[in-house]
Amino acid sequence: MPQSWDLNWPRALGGAAIQADFRTEPEDFVVDELAAPEAGEGEHVYLHIRKRGANTGYVAQQLAQIAGVQSNDVGFFGLKDRHAVTTQWFSVWLAQKPEPDWKTLDNEEFQVLSYFRGARKLRRGEHLGNRFQIRLRNITGDTAAAEQVLHQIPNGVPNYFGEQRFGHSGGNLDLVEKAVADQQAGQRRRMPRNQKAFALSAARSWLFNQVLAARIGRDNWLASIDGEPEANPSGPLWGRGRNAATGEQLVLEDGAMAPWKPWQDWLEHGGLSQERRPLVLVPQGFAWEWQEQEGRKDLLLSFALPPGTFATALLREVAELANQAAAAIK
Repeated sequence: MPQSWDLNWPRALGGAAIQADFRTEPEDFVVDELAAPEAGEGEHVYLHIRKRGANTGYVAQQLAQIAGVQSNDVGFFGLKDRHAVTTQWFSVWLAQKPEPDWKTLDNEEFQVLSYFRGARKLRRGEHLGNRFQIRLRNITGDTAAAEQVLHQIPNGVPNYFGEQRFGHSGGNLDLVEKAVADQQAGQRRRMPRNQKAFALSAARSWLFNQVLAARIGRDNWLASIDGEPEANPSGPLWGRGRNAATGEQLVLEDGAMAPWKPWQDWLEHGGLSQERRPLVLVPQGFAWEWQEQEGRKDLLLSFALPPGTFATALLREVAELANQAAAAIK
């Protein structure tokens, strides 16, 4: 039976002093990719697309269908949330196929803003990052205390992996538990490739968050400690090889991950190598504005983050969020 996963990681900036509705409308979560691919000549077409209420995979399928190519011939910089308004870049490898009329794809869910030729497929994480504009609605609670938190955010927030990494109700973690149990029992059941990718990513993210939570508990997450393998505070993304941490940091990391030793063993057999991830997420261009609208109080936030990081890691330091999009799915 799937277990209940506690994804309520420790906060670092004093605790969320306000409550807010999150993602009431797609326009409450606006994401724009930073930078564009380089134009040139080649067999790939780069398409700049704005979407609303559609996920990245669905858009990629539509592009593949109209172009008459395989799904793996479509590339993009990163997955974007469905319940949002986002602009992002896609690439389609046409080879010698004729170029379709991309504008015939325009509908209520997405529109092609522009397109041009380029030399190679776009791959995940190659862009500079994303800029966010987020509206939190129906604010209640201690706004003065929230102001104190907001002033601290430009110095950095915990770089947690967001709840979406772990799947709905922690479903990706359930996949890990099953795979680990099979490994311990000596059973070699082959997991579908996409499920295995989700499970490997979720397991690494879970272990990293355990270490980061332990550092927050000791109030040393913002500064390097003895045994830090990098210039700035970091935590492990588990895989094959030796942990680069030593001394005090190695002891702390081993202790934080000790309950999950079977997960570490499973990851070491999963083909991934040891990596490190910063503990501190520093947003760029962070700004906020309180707004009174239609008898309610809103908080409008804007900031930019690098690839592979989560806006929710920042938002959870500010407010307890009632995710209206998730509530609508249940």
